[in-house]
Amino acid sequence: MLILMKADATPADLGAVAQRVREMGFTATEIPGATRTAIGITGNEGPLDPQLFTNLAGVADAVPVSRPYKLVSREVKPDDTIVQAPLGKRPDRPFAQIGGGTFGIIAGPCAVENLEQITVTAAAVGAAGATFLRGGAFKPRTSPYAFQGLKEEGLQMLAEARAQSGLPIVTEVMDTREVELVARYADVLQIGARNMQNFSLLEACGSQRKPVLLKRGLSATVQEWLMAAEYIVKQGNFQVILCERGIRTFETQTRNTLDLGVIPAVKRLTHLPVIIDPSHGTGDRKSVPALARAAAALGADGLMVEVHPQPDRALSDGPQSLTPAAFAELMTSVRAIAHVVGLTV
Repeated sequence: MLILMKADATPADLGAVAQRVREMGFTATEIPGATRTAIGITGNEGPLDPQLFTNLAGVADAVPVSRPYKLVSREVKPDDTIVQAPLGKRPDRPFAQIGGGTFGIIAGPCAVENLEQITVTAAAVGAAGATFLRGGAFKPRTSPYAFQGLKEEGLQMLAEARAQSGLPIVTEVMDTREVELVARYADVLQIGARNMQNFSLLEACGSQRKPVLLKRGLSATVQEWLMAAEYIVKQGNFQVILCERGIRTFETQTRNTLDLGVIPAVKRLTHLPVIIDPSHGTGDRKSVPALARAAAALGADGLMVEVHPQPDRALSDGPQSLTPAAFAELMTSVRAIAHVVGLTV
């Protein structure tokens, strides 16, 4: 159930409603809105009588929510969620943003390899228009013998790249034991496809009160993806970005099958921003620009693109990484398409 508060509801009114929900044995979550705050009720197994709440001070209405993913549903929050992270060296624009009409660009190498590599890449993607820097310090790899990342040393290099470029960091956390360590360095915590249903990790990241980027699992349905997001939002953290990165199908021509049709479908269901990762979606750098442009045309909220100064020498995902020059060229076309559909890059 969703409790819609009046525009002039006081903090005391909100507290009284939340207390009534808790007395009933349920969880109350405040949901920020464009003009007023609402309170979502979770934990109830059946419908609740709206009259239990409509007579309370400051309450405008109480409406049932039909979706199993309650807090991330547009039924609960009709207006788009805007995710922000501090953007250094830009006094005119203190935050990098994804959602709410802003097409955010996350770019950088799959893995941090050394300080020169990550700082050079950060400078290049920032100059081309990226607003977030990606780079893996902890790397989940199919083979236990592949490069696993530099771990905390890699996080320190990302922090130095942020200091030089001003770009906020997006980096993956793989284990609940590493959440606090990664959160000390990262501006956005990434949960990878293989961990989409690692529920303890979802809750731990949600509790950090930092933006969380949640990738869709390799074989996850849309509902499973949104239910995973619900685990994060249930901790009171609405700063969640959904990332479609390709799913596993019968097709073997591409690394994965990038589900572009999910963009309009998911944006009808949830208020959370939805971005596309065309690098993992195909595994082929030659296909990345076309799919990135298609994502912009379909109204996605942003892109996550792998960029490396020397892709052929990359320790991870070189075949799908763009050179800085190719990324700059991509940004030119993406800006033009985003403008046509009413988005700002």
